[in-house]
Amino acid sequence: MAGRFPRLACTAAVAAQAVLAPVPAAAAPEPQRSVAQLLTDLQRLYRQTEQASESYNATAEKLERQRAEVTRLDGELVRARLDLRGSRTDAGRLARQQYQSSSGLGPYVRLLLAHDPQHALDEGHVIGELARERTRTVARLTTAEKRKDAVARAARKALDTQLSLAGRQRKQRDEVRTRLAGVERLLAALTPGQLAAIARLEQQGATEAQQKLVTAGALPDDRPPSVEGGRAVDYAMDQLGKPYQWGAQGPSSYDCSGLTAVAWSHAGTPIPRTSQEQWRRLRRVPLRELRPGDLVIYFPEATHVAMYVGGGKVVQAPRPGERVKVSLLASAPVLGAVRPDGDPRERGAVRPVAAQREASSPRPGG
Repeated sequence: MAGRFPRLACTAAVAAQAVLAPVPAAAAPEPQRSVAQLLTDLQRLYRQTEQASESYNATAEKLERQRAEVTRLDGELVRARLDLRGSRTDAGRLARQQYQSSSGLGPYVRLLLAHDPQHALDEGHVIGELARERTRTVARLTTAEKRKDAVARAARKALDTQLSLAGRQRKQRDEVRTRLAGVERLLAALTPGQLAAIARLEQQGATEAQQKLVTAGALPDDRPPSVEGGRAVDYAMDQLGKPYQWGAQGPSSYDCSGLTAVAWSHAGTPIPRTSQEQWRRLRRVPLRELRPGDLVIYFPEATHVAMYVGGGKVVQAPRPGERVKVSLLASAPVLGAVRPDGDPRERGAVRPVAAQREASSPRPGG
């Protein structure tokens, strides 16, 4: 996709440990700022970056559909012009026939003067049929003219929409680049000690948030996925270690919604491209009813998404500078969960081998 750009090298120091949420551009931190303040700034920066990225993805998806519509209308316009040309040819042929057969005598006079009145009547029937054909031809010509004009207007409007979307996409691409530059500036100003302290504080916050979910009984008991959910989880788990890249949908890199969308498409159930559309259009389920393959949506704006794999964990493409990994479900503020497919009792159930393996062996940073 056009939105794929090299990952920021300076984010690699944090990448191995943190799952931060995307924030307003912040100035380089002052020495006296606390680790908590630095973490808050980073979380805001990442959150804003991801929000800009998801907006870019949504526009890119609309632009792809609009290009297909422009191509369809262009083809329809070609066919409409060919139909119009054929109708005009038919109308010209009939006009020539009418001119060539005209004798200047009315049909009744010709009937009275004819040597064979029956032949004249038969000829009159043919002439009547030719008149009706002329009427039909004129109607076809009129319809073809109107259809060609309507399709031409639709094609022009579709092209204008495509150009507008392309301009919006360029602006959103530039905004993502600006947000990423803000992250780069902040990280470049941090010392190794500050980076390590931020990572520890972030992990502590995720662990505490996860414990609150456990205490509240919000996390589900282990349950099997549907067949499609199992395939989606296995696909996502096979992507572990691949880098995050905004706007990417594989196979070598992913952003958060790119990973979940491609995984479910691979499982045979296409879902919307962006986390916001996944939240808006897929069926919502309570956290306590989660099963592997369900999607967990994060932040009030639904700007991040991960896939539940069981054991209170998710697989996700976290943020720029990181790689696809397994994390605690509460690694970011949870908005809710959605289910792309139906009830596993209706489809059969198979627990994915990858999910079993991961649930039994926690990974660093999870």
